Amino acid sequence: MKKVDILTPIGILIGLLVVTMAIYTITGLSGVVLFIQLASVFIVFGGIMAALLVNFSWQELKRLPAIMRQGFRREEMELHELNETFVDLSTKARREGLLALDIHMDNEVDHPFIRKGVSLAVDGIEPEIIQDIMMAEVISMEERHRRGRRILEKAGEYAPAWGMVGTIVALVIMLNDMDDPAALGPSMALAMLTTLYGSLAANLFFNPIASKLEMKTELEVFEKEIIIEGVIGVQSGQNPKILEEKLQAFVRKEKQRVEKLKDAGAIANEA
Repeated sequence: MKKVDILTPIGILIGLLVVTMAIYTITGLSGVVLFIQLASVFIVFGGIMAALLVNFSWQELKRLPAIMRQGFRREEMELHELNETFVDLSTKARREGLLALDIHMDNEVDHPFIRKGVSLAVDGIEPEIIQDIMMAEVISMEERHRRGRRILEKAGEYAPAWGMVGTIVALVIMLNDMDDPAALGPSMALAMLTTLYGSLAANLFFNPIASKLEMKTELEVFEKEIIIEGVIGVQSGQNPKILEEKLQAFVRKEKQRVEKLKDAGAIANEA
């Protein structure tokens, strides 16, 4: 189930608000206006776009809006419902036969990966081959996500670099106008603001969204691994209770992994 991940825009807004409030506290509203510099925006974001055009093909860049939208979406993985689905399918397969699942799939299951796996099982494909086919799709999905995420990661690398380019440009302008004291201030502001814009773009937008997409990919891979185990269990005629316990083991393993990550984060914060 896909919903808007409200934390992403809230996080970006808070980041911008923190910087703005810090400036406002020191300089007032007039100081905040000084930090709005279109020349810096053109250099940083225009430079990022130019570098991405050099680095990636047009076919890859066309996917960038869709990739970025994924960073603002929250996909809820209902593991409990997933387990119930396979327990139900296993019960029906033992009671009515594997071929009867075709009818139930049309009416009760919407998940395309489950439908594909059960369809292979109903067709009588060997369990090892089913696992190979479905894992190949998982690997393909991981690679597709990695290529899309790489665009944002590269943008995160280029942003500070283009901030430095803008700084160098502004310093050259400043050194060229040393005879005009009135020009020194605007040139120095341009130099500093391009660095600020580049750092904000990298550390508040591109890199965090790329990291969020990586975590979403890990969760999707985990979900598909559960589905593969469920399909194999249904095809082999496992007892529904045994299959349920087997799938629950995956859930417990994921919870333990999440708890370890939280503990590691807590230790890092204390340090």
